[in-house]
Amino acid sequence: MKRQRKKSRLSEIWRQLKKNKLAVVALFVLILLVLVAILAPLLAPYPYSQQNPKLSNAGPSAQHLLGNDKLGRDILSRLIYGTRQSLAMGVVSVAIAAVIGITIGAIAGYYGGWVDNLSMRLLDIYQAVPMFLLSVSLAAIMGPSLRNAIIALGIGTVPGYARIMRASVLTVREKEYIEAAKAINAGDGRIILKHVIPNAIGPMIVQITMGVGSCILAGSALSFIGLGAQPPVPEWGAMISEARNVMREHPTHALYPGICVMISVLACNLLGDGLRDALDPRLKN
Repeated sequence: MKRQRKKSRLSEIWRQLKKNKLAVVALFVLILLVLVAILAPLLAPYPYSQQNPKLSNAGPSAQHLLGNDKLGRDILSRLIYGTRQSLAMGVVSVAIAAVIGITIGAIAGYYGGWVDNLSMRLLDIYQAVPMFLLSVSLAAIMGPSLRNAIIALGIGTVPGYARIMRASVLTVREKEYIEAAKAINAGDGRIILKHVIPNAIGPMIVQITMGVGSCILAGSALSFIGLGAQPPVPEWGAMISEARNVMREHPTHALYPGICVMISVLACNLLGDGLRDALDPRLKN
């Protein structure tokens, strides 16, 4: 019965989501990006680090559809492999932030009182530093690398997830099923994990979806200033940075990875809008 209710709930969400055509297109775009990242060795026509000095800054050709960069590397292959790094920036950093934020927000919202006040005041101090500035500082302290950039982005975006989770928990902690669980002496941990978080997770799903796009953009910015993926590993922001010196003569070298960043961020935002509408009961017929 519980599995049937869950299946029915997912079917209802999908039915509502299908009404938003842009959200469905965005979903398929993201699925396509994930497949490109997974199948990069099969899809890329050349290894991402293969150099051919004779083709330095060469234009598009039958062998190299998007041309070559200053080191003669195939741009299309680097864009395909770069999908892995950019998606990792968004997905893994959001996963870190969401786990920490959901934990803090659920505890603060469920217990309230001094626990809530202390948590929120600490988050106020946390958010006094702009997210990107905090991420840049952490990445610089830990050292430039893709892993450290992901950790820095995850830590820098925790407060937003914690506040949204807390607000959601405050709306469900007084519900009848929570009171019923307390009446049968269920432990606080079990109540939070089994009843509070599952029923308060809706807004977090929307925030997580949009957060992936934001972290892809922020991660590209970190790579652009040299704190993210390091050469020769391809990443869209790093590719834009490498193209700065030849942007006047070869603007497409920066244009292609910029378009990839734009498409991925736009897809995340459109899907987040669609999920918000699908998960909001006030918008259902």
